[in-house]
Amino acid sequence: MAVPVLEARDLTFRWPRATRDCLDIAALRVEPGEAVFLRGPSGSGKSTLLSLIAGVLTPRAGRLKLLGHELAECSGRQRDRLRADHVGFIFQQFNLLPYRSALDNVLLTCEFSRRRATQAGQPRERAQALLQRMGLGSELIARRASELSVGQQQRVAAARALIGHPDLVIADEPTSALDDAHRDAFMAILREVCAESGSALLFVSHDTRLAARFPRCLDLLALQRGSARIEERAGESVA
Repeated sequence: MAVPVLEARDLTFRWPRATRDCLDIAALRVEPGEAVFLRGPSGSGKSTLLSLIAGVLTPRAGRLKLLGHELAECSGRQRDRLRADHVGFIFQQFNLLPYRSALDNVLLTCEFSRRRATQAGQPRERAQALLQRMGLGSELIARRASELSVGQQQRVAAARALIGHPDLVIADEPTSALDDAHRDAFMAILREVCAESGSALLFVSHDTRLAARFPRCLDLLALQRGSARIEERAGESVA
Protein backbone atom coordinates (compact mmCIF):
# COMPACT_ATOMS: atom_id res chain seq x y z
CA MET A 1 0.00 0.00 0.00
CA ALA A 2 1.42 3.38 -1.03
CA VAL A 3 2.57 5.75 1.67
CA PRO A 4 0.33 8.85 1.77
CA VAL A 5 1.95 12.03 0.53
CA LEU A 6 0.35 13.88 3.44
CA GLU A 7 -1.30 12.50 6.55
CA ALA A 8 -2.58 14.33 9.63
CA ARG A 9 -4.30 12.82 12.66
CA ASP A 10 -5.61 14.63 15.74
CA LEU A 11 -3.62 17.64 14.63
CA THR A 12 -3.85 20.70 16.87
CA PHE A 13 -2.06 24.01 17.00
CA ARG A 14 -2.30 26.91 19.45
CA TRP A 15 -0.58 30.26 19.22
CA PRO A 16 1.48 31.36 22.24
CA ARG A 17 -0.63 32.97 24.96
CA ALA A 18 -3.83 31.86 23.21
CA THR A 19 -6.45 30.11 25.37
CA ARG A 20 -7.79 27.78 22.69
CA ASP A 21 -6.56 25.80 19.72
CA CYS A 22 -6.85 27.62 16.41
CA LEU A 23 -6.51 24.36 14.48
CA ASP A 24 -8.00 21.01 15.47
CA ILE A 25 -8.25 18.46 12.65
CA ALA A 26 -9.17 14.84 13.29
CA ALA A 27 -7.87 13.50 9.99
CA LEU A 28 -6.56 14.67 6.63
CA ARG A 29 -4.95 12.43 4.04
CA VAL A 30 -3.66 13.02 0.51
CA GLU A 31 -2.62 10.02 -1.60
CA PRO A 32 0.16 9.97 -4.23
CA GLY A 33 -1.01 11.59 -7.45
CA GLU A 34 -4.33 12.67 -5.96
CA ALA A 35 -5.87 16.07 -6.73
CA VAL A 36 -7.72 17.61 -3.78
CA PHE A 37 -9.59 20.90 -3.58
CA LEU A 38 -9.53 22.36 -0.07
CA ARG A 39 -11.85 25.28 0.52
CA GLY A 40 -10.06 27.62 2.87
CA PRO A 41 -11.93 30.87 3.51
CA SER A 42 -10.44 33.61 5.65
CA GLY A 43 -10.49 32.61 9.30
CA SER A 44 -10.57 28.86 8.66
CA GLY A 45 -6.96 28.10 9.66
CA LYS A 46 -5.57 27.88 6.14
CA SER A 47 -2.37 29.83 6.78
CA THR A 48 -1.67 27.86 9.94
CA LEU A 49 -2.24 24.51 8.24
CA LEU A 50 0.02 25.35 5.29
CA SER A 51 2.75 26.53 7.66
CA LEU A 52 2.50 23.23 9.55
CA ILE A 53 2.74 21.21 6.33
CA ALA A 54 5.76 23.28 5.29
CA GLY A 55 7.44 22.51 8.60
CA VAL A 56 7.65 26.19 9.51
CA LEU A 57 5.38 25.62 12.51
CA THR A 58 5.18 22.52 14.72
CA PRO A 59 1.87 21.17 16.05
CA ARG A 60 0.88 21.31 19.69
CA ALA A 61 -0.32 17.71 19.48
CA GLY A 62 -1.17 15.01 16.99
CA ARG A 63 0.66 13.60 14.00
CA LEU A 64 1.60 15.23 10.73
CA LYS A 65 3.49 13.11 8.20
CA LEU A 66 4.98 14.15 4.88
CA LEU A 67 5.85 11.14 2.72
CA GLY A 68 5.91 8.99 5.84
CA HIS A 69 8.19 11.34 7.78
CA GLU A 70 6.83 12.60 11.09
CA LEU A 71 7.60 16.31 10.80
CA ALA A 72 7.68 16.94 14.56
CA GLU A 73 10.47 14.37 14.88
CA CYS A 74 12.60 15.94 12.12
CA SER A 75 15.22 18.59 12.75
CA GLY A 76 14.79 21.99 11.15
CA ARG A 77 17.35 21.07 8.51
CA GLN A 78 15.57 17.81 7.74
CA ARG A 79 12.25 19.62 7.35
CA ASP A 80 13.89 22.14 5.02
CA ARG A 81 15.32 19.31 2.91
CA LEU A 82 11.99 17.47 2.71
CA ARG A 83 10.25 20.65 1.63
CA ALA A 84 12.87 21.55 -0.99
CA ASP A 85 13.12 18.03 -2.45
CA HIS A 86 9.49 16.94 -2.42
CA VAL A 87 7.08 19.88 -2.21
CA GLY A 88 6.29 22.59 -4.73
CA PHE A 89 4.59 25.65 -3.26
CA ILE A 90 2.63 28.18 -5.30
CA PHE A 91 2.57 31.04 -2.82
CA GLN A 92 -0.28 33.52 -2.70
CA GLN A 93 2.29 36.35 -2.61
CA PHE A 94 4.48 34.63 -5.29
CA ASN A 95 7.79 35.15 -3.39
CA LEU A 96 9.75 35.78 -6.59
CA LEU A 97 13.14 37.46 -6.61
CA PRO A 98 12.35 40.76 -8.39
CA TYR A 99 15.85 41.32 -9.80
CA ARG A 100 16.11 37.89 -11.42
CA SER A 101 14.50 36.86 -14.69
CA ALA A 102 11.40 34.71 -14.93
CA LEU A 103 13.57 31.82 -16.09
CA ASP A 104 16.05 32.23 -13.25
CA ASN A 105 13.22 32.33 -10.71
CA VAL A 106 11.98 28.95 -11.94
CA LEU A 107 15.51 27.54 -11.83
CA LEU A 108 15.86 28.54 -8.16
CA THR A 109 14.09 25.30 -7.28
CA CYS A 110 16.87 23.30 -8.91
CA GLU A 111 19.53 25.40 -7.19
CA PHE A 112 18.08 24.51 -3.80
CA SER A 113 17.40 20.84 -4.56
CA ARG A 114 19.77 18.50 -6.35
CA ARG A 115 16.98 15.91 -6.44
CA ARG A 116 14.61 18.25 -8.28
CA ALA A 117 17.40 19.29 -10.66
CA THR A 118 18.12 15.64 -11.49
CA GLN A 119 14.45 14.85 -12.01
CA ALA A 120 14.05 17.87 -14.28
CA GLY A 121 16.60 16.30 -16.65
CA GLN A 122 17.74 19.43 -18.43
CA PRO A 123 16.58 22.08 -15.92
CA ARG A 124 16.95 25.10 -18.20
CA GLU A 125 15.07 23.50 -21.08
CA ARG A 126 12.40 22.17 -18.72
CA ALA A 127 11.95 25.60 -17.12
CA GLN A 128 11.56 27.21 -20.52
CA ALA A 129 9.02 24.59 -21.56
CA LEU A 130 6.96 25.10 -18.39
CA LEU A 131 6.94 28.87 -18.80
CA GLN A 132 5.90 28.56 -22.43
CA ARG A 133 3.05 26.25 -21.42
CA MET A 134 2.03 28.94 -18.96
CA GLY A 135 1.74 31.37 -21.85
CA LEU A 136 5.01 33.27 -21.40
CA GLY A 137 6.99 33.79 -24.60
CA SER A 138 10.77 34.09 -24.91
CA GLU A 139 10.72 37.87 -24.39
CA LEU A 140 8.80 37.59 -21.12
CA ILE A 141 10.93 34.66 -19.93
CA ALA A 142 14.00 36.88 -20.11
CA ARG A 143 12.43 39.79 -18.23
CA ARG A 144 13.03 40.49 -14.57
CA ALA A 145 10.18 39.40 -12.34
CA SER A 146 9.61 43.01 -11.31
CA GLU A 147 8.87 43.90 -14.94
CA LEU A 148 6.09 41.33 -15.28
CA SER A 149 2.40 41.84 -14.62
CA VAL A 150 0.84 40.32 -11.50
CA GLY A 151 -0.77 37.56 -13.55
CA GLN A 152 2.51 36.76 -15.29
CA GLN A 153 4.33 36.62 -11.97
CA GLN A 154 1.72 34.18 -10.69
CA ARG A 155 2.37 31.86 -13.63
CA VAL A 156 6.13 32.06 -13.05
CA ALA A 157 5.53 31.05 -9.43
CA ALA A 158 3.53 28.06 -10.63
CA ALA A 159 6.28 26.94 -13.03
CA ARG A 160 8.81 27.20 -10.20
CA ALA A 161 6.65 24.93 -8.04
CA LEU A 162 6.14 22.36 -10.80
CA ILE A 163 9.70 21.87 -12.02
CA GLY A 164 11.50 18.69 -10.96
CA HIS A 165 8.46 16.41 -10.41
CA PRO A 166 7.61 17.24 -6.78
CA ASP A 167 5.65 14.59 -4.88
CA LEU A 168 3.23 17.24 -3.63
CA VAL A 169 2.21 20.59 -5.09
CA ILE A 170 0.47 22.98 -2.70
CA ALA A 171 -1.33 25.84 -4.42
CA ASP A 172 -2.44 28.69 -2.18
CA GLU A 173 -5.07 30.79 -4.02
CA PRO A 174 -3.07 30.49 -7.26
CA THR A 175 -5.74 32.00 -9.54
CA SER A 176 -6.48 35.14 -7.52
CA ALA A 177 -4.65 37.46 -9.95
CA LEU A 178 -5.92 35.86 -13.18
CA ASP A 179 -8.90 36.81 -15.32
CA ASP A 180 -11.38 34.12 -16.32
CA ALA A 181 -9.64 33.14 -19.57
CA HIS A 182 -6.18 32.92 -18.03
CA ARG A 183 -7.62 31.17 -14.96
CA ASP A 184 -9.19 28.40 -17.05
CA ALA A 185 -5.99 27.90 -19.07
CA PHE A 186 -3.89 27.93 -15.90
CA MET A 187 -6.09 25.33 -14.20
CA ALA A 188 -5.89 23.02 -17.19
CA ILE A 189 -2.09 23.26 -17.36
CA LEU A 190 -1.69 22.83 -13.60
CA ARG A 191 -3.75 19.65 -13.60
CA GLU A 192 -1.99 18.33 -16.72
CA VAL A 193 1.54 18.90 -15.43
CA CYS A 194 0.74 17.37 -12.04
CA ALA A 195 -0.76 14.32 -13.76
CA GLU A 196 2.25 13.98 -16.08
CA SER A 197 4.66 14.23 -13.13
CA GLY A 198 2.63 11.99 -10.82
CA SER A 199 2.46 14.89 -8.35
CA ALA A 200 -0.32 15.09 -5.80
CA LEU A 201 -2.07 18.47 -5.80
CA LEU A 202 -3.52 20.19 -2.74
CA PHE A 203 -5.33 23.21 -4.14
CA VAL A 204 -6.43 25.67 -1.46
CA SER A 205 -8.91 28.38 -2.39
CA HIS A 206 -12.03 30.19 -1.26
CA ASP A 207 -13.34 30.14 -4.87
CA THR A 208 -15.84 27.28 -4.86
CA ARG A 209 -16.34 27.65 -8.63
CA LEU A 210 -13.09 25.75 -9.07
CA ALA A 211 -14.17 22.79 -6.95
CA ALA A 212 -15.91 21.06 -9.85
CA ARG A 213 -12.53 20.52 -11.51
CA PHE A 214 -11.41 18.18 -8.73
CA PRO A 215 -12.46 14.60 -7.96
CA ARG A 216 -12.22 15.22 -4.22
CA CYS A 217 -13.27 18.37 -2.37
CA LEU A 218 -12.91 19.22 1.32
CA ASP A 219 -13.92 22.17 3.47
CA LEU A 220 -11.36 23.24 6.05
CA LEU A 221 -14.05 24.64 8.34
CA ALA A 222 -15.81 21.27 8.24
CA LEU A 223 -12.55 19.50 9.07
CA GLN A 224 -12.17 21.62 12.21
CA ARG A 225 -13.65 20.06 15.33
CA GLY A 226 -14.52 21.23 18.82
CA SER A 227 -14.33 24.95 19.48
CA ALA A 228 -11.21 25.53 17.38
CA ARG A 229 -11.23 28.96 15.82
CA ILE A 230 -8.51 30.69 13.93
CA GLU A 231 -7.24 34.08 14.98
CA GLU A 232 -5.48 35.06 11.80
CA ARG A 233 -2.39 37.18 12.27
CA ALA A 234 -1.68 39.77 9.67
CA GLY A 235 1.25 38.66 7.57
CA GLU A 236 1.33 35.02 8.68
CA SER A 237 2.31 32.86 5.69
CA VAL A 238 4.40 29.88 4.68
CA ALA A 239 8.08 30.82 4.51
